[in-house]
Amino acid sequence: MHQPLRRKQVPLLATLGVAACLAACGAVNVKPDAQLPKALVQPLNAHVGLVLDEALRHYTHEETRSSSDWKVELGPPHEKMLRHVFGASFTDLQVFNSLDEARAAPGLQGLIEPHIEQYSFATANETSGSYWAVTIRYRIGVFTPQGEAADSLVLTGYGSVAGSGSSGPALGNATRAAMRDAAAKILVQLPRQPLAQKMAAGEVLRPGNLTAIADPIETVPIESGTETPTG
Repeated sequence: MHQPLRRKQVPLLATLGVAACLAACGAVNVKPDAQLPKALVQPLNAHVGLVLDEALRHYTHEETRSSSDWKVELGPPHEKMLRHVFGASFTDLQVFNSLDEARAAPGLQGLIEPHIEQYSFATANETSGSYWAVTIRYRIGVFTPQGEAADSLVLTGYGSVAGSGSSGPALGNATRAAMRDAAAKILVQLPRQPLAQKMAAGEVLRPGNLTAIADPIETVPIESGTETPTG
């Protein structure tokens, strides 16, 4: 049987509640995971190098907004996501830490180097308490085996979760949703690009005029998602 709350406990609990609020308002650290379903795609028969440089592997978004310090660690989950996505896209994928390292590898038909160009988010307070939303814009550089520019692709991942929720879990879930959206776009759209078709036909990529194939929508979408934040 639970004992009644004693009077002397109330000030302590109230103090702890205020401290928790100040901590939550002062700093929000988010480390989104990269849980992705198995990619149900037919890999292209090509020998490709994937460059995940230091800037991407350690990418962290930091900003101060409404008296809160926000920190979102995007590097490690993106390294995992990109290995998964491009590993499912090509029959032979080698991963490198730099473009110079990739250039020294023999037998490759082309090199792919993704970058995170922009990360932005909207909190539940900014959407009238209805949802959290995240936008991540990527630029994917495509190079010849010698490291010469062959093409440039730009795409944007969108994610949102319904409800107010706790700041960390809600923003983490919305970020994961944006990453999943970007992963799906790469898996579906990459095989349609001329550069991918050339490699699948056994060709080695050559320098070309950059087309910068882009997703024209870059703003945070104003619509709720199907995932519900936890915490």
